[in-house]
Amino acid sequence: METTETTETTYYDHGTPAERWERGQQFFDAQDYAGAARVLAGLVEEVPEQTGPRLLLARSYYHSAQLRRAEAELRVIVERDPVEHYARLMLGRTLQRQARHGEAETHLRIAAALAGDPGEE
Repeated sequence: METTETTETTYYDHGTPAERWERGQQFFDAQDYAGAARVLAGLVEEVPEQTGPRLLLARSYYHSAQLRRAEAELRVIVERDPVEHYARLMLGRTLQRQARHGEAETHLRIAAALAGDPGEE
């Protein structure tokens, strides 16, 4: 069993950051969100300053119903870049799925205002 775990870990962590980014996108595009998250989590640890991998990791968590993890990643993005529209929108939707509607509404309104649609929710 340990050999299988090591092989799987090596597969998900193998390659350059660019190769892992591409692999994560491929998993995501194939709707293997848990697989994408496994690839992207290591990449985000390695390049924490990059928004793209962190946002795709958050989306992977969201689509695989790992909502608390999605929320944590989205909050990091929003703290660093308060006007990141899509992260705000995803954070609002993630909070909605957790039945935290009051918190969600705030982020959804900010996202709408940033997108130029103040009437949209």
